[in-house]
Amino acid sequence: MYVDPPAPRPKAIDERPPAGSTGPLDSQPRAWEFNPEYQRLVVAWQAVLPQLEILKTVLDKAYDLARSPQTWDAPVGERYVQDIRAWRTRLAVYRHTVLTAISDEAHDTPRWIPVEANAPHAFP
Repeated sequence: MYVDPPAPRPKAIDERPPAGSTGPLDSQPRAWEFNPEYQRLVVAWQAVLPQLEILKTVLDKAYDLARSPQTWDAPVGERYVQDIRAWRTRLAVYRHTVLTAISDEAHDTPRWIPVEANAPHAFP
């Protein structure tokens, strides 16, 4: 099966923004905030993962019941087992696709972004 990609990390309580200035010519310290877009990805991951787990658990239970000899006494039962097996495979691919999309976007999204501190500037 597939391995889940790395999850976006939520902001830790003691996490601080990056230290230092943005460049050698920037003498003013910058104000930083945790990126709301990154936070949106963290929330999306935390919302999607339990739902996918519930779907996986339900399909696994149905698959185990369908494979049981007490469930089917007719040869037609194997067809249902194959259908459930195909749905489990589709769900695994879907899970991998959704989690990879969230993970890839989180990888490309900065955790901290500079914000305007409403400080006076020489050139508006």
